Amino acid sequence: MFEKIAVIGSNSFSGSNFIDYCLKQSCEVIGLSRSEEAHPVFLPYKNNINNTVFYQRDLNHHLNELIDTLNDFKPDYVVNFAAQGMVAQSWENPGHWFKTNTLSNVLFHDRLRKLDFLKKYVHVSTPEVYGSCEGYVSENHAMNPSTPYAVSRAAADMSLRSFYNAYKFPVSFTRSANVYGAGQQLYRIIPRTIMCILTGEKLQLHGGGTSVRSFIHIDDVSAGTLKVAQEPNAGEIYHFSTDHAVSIRELVELICNRLGADFNECVEVVGDRLGKDGFYLLDNAKAKSNLGWSAQVTLNEGIDKTIEWVKNNLETLKKLPQNYIHKE
Repeated sequence: MFEKIAVIGSNSFSGSNFIDYCLKQSCEVIGLSRSEEAHPVFLPYKNNINNTVFYQRDLNHHLNELIDTLNDFKPDYVVNFAAQGMVAQSWENPGHWFKTNTLSNVLFHDRLRKLDFLKKYVHVSTPEVYGSCEGYVSENHAMNPSTPYAVSRAAADMSLRSFYNAYKFPVSFTRSANVYGAGQQLYRIIPRTIMCILTGEKLQLHGGGTSVRSFIHIDDVSAGTLKVAQEPNAGEIYHFSTDHAVSIRELVELICNRLGADFNECVEVVGDRLGKDGFYLLDNAKAKSNLGWSAQVTLNEGIDKTIEWVKNNLETLKKLPQNYIHKE
């Protein structure tokens, strides 16, 4: 019997790739997202021979309909990628971030915990909840969020922890550092850099690119996320990251080298963003030992795959929005 999975936030980069990965594992999957399905160039599951059914459901406005859909489908696992993202923009309308990431998620979780068919709920969190950290941090590191986005995500995580303690709600958490790959939104650093180089536009490098990150390919994150759903133990937090850290400047230099471009001709250094964390590097030892997981895609391989996707779809991508468009 096929495992049944409901993916909340299926229009997101990570959500759509996770659906594609699960379909390849012969799972039965439905996707739910607040907007109509994104352009097919951003939905890898559209190229999958197995089908998924999509439902337009907004956590802020369609909670009853979303729960009805889950009751009809009766998934074994619910995996939630839905969140109001974008750190810098969260300062402009913090209430929007708290409405979606905290209040609507808490109300959703309170309904979800009463579904007796659910084996596991995987809440896709973020390392932003730790704030800026020195060195690699483990899953028990104290939360110290420094932006409205991070605080709104940390609040939902803490609420879920209380649900686990009070109700034994079968929740587990994942946190991944700087996920990337083919199909990512064009305003993210890797596709944005590739697009700028290929179209001759200057890339604005905030703060000179001194922030240090550990980038991980979406295929590795999708594999780990399914392992977390299938693991019988609840209440756990898992980090998915690589052991290779680079500064944003080094990342852009790498992309320039892969494309044979001159860094100095392609980049313009501008001021840094408010409240941006300098470091958050995640210790992945727990995922390796408990799940038998490890990252398989190197940064060079992942960058090359992303470059190939941009090149193959360049004319289409040039016609699509290049910048973040805020939705309440």
